[in-house]
Amino acid sequence: MPLENFFAQENQERDIYAAIADPTRHKLLRLLADVEELPLNELTVHFDMGRTAVSKHLAILKEAGLVISRKVGRETRFRLNAAPLRDIENWVSFKFAMKEYHS
Repeated sequence: MPLENFFAQENQERDIYAAIADPTRHKLLRLLADVEELPLNELTVHFDMGRTAVSKHLAILKEAGLVISRKVGRETRFRLNAAPLRDIENWVSFKFAMKEYHS
């Protein structure tokens, strides 16, 4: 793997960890995990903040690859992309296994 790809991948992972570190984004991920997809207005009602703030949180999740959006007419709908979360789960499981192995 070329060195620049390694660092790009490492930066992407840091983005994922930063994205999931925020409680608002945790809640967005939980809401999206329970449904196929939701429009912004249906997500916004679950928060004490406006559409713009929720939209910014969704943009961070989207940049980290955790959320996918699609346009339906004038509405943007969001859905969870769980693959990066599975990658984190696998990494954490590996770290715990290695810790147990070395204990």
